[in-house]
Amino acid sequence: MGEEKEEEGNTGLDVTSLDTYALLGLFINILSAQAWQHMGLRLKPGTDKVVKDFKRASTAINCVAFLVNKLEPEIPENESRQLRNLLTDLQVNFVQLKGSE
Repeated sequence: MGEEKEEEGNTGLDVTSLDTYALLGLFINILSAQAWQHMGLRLKPGTDKVVKDFKRASTAINCVAFLVNKLEPEIPENESRQLRNLLTDLQVNFVQLKGSE
């Protein structure tokens, strides 16, 4: 019975069981969310505050670019296009927001 409770309470994702390419996609999603947040386009989680940090946003965007380049040859064309669009959106928004600072 104690084992059943442990299993019921364990609802987290075991990332070690994911395929390498799935992990790269997950990291891209996490880093892009961080980039949006650091550009001030999303609220800081757990608060109602916008906190801009362009240095961190830049780092996250550069990491997304690196991961997209690594993942792109291994995924279908439509997924590749979506990732390229995401990266372009991040980069364009960064330039616009950084320039208006």
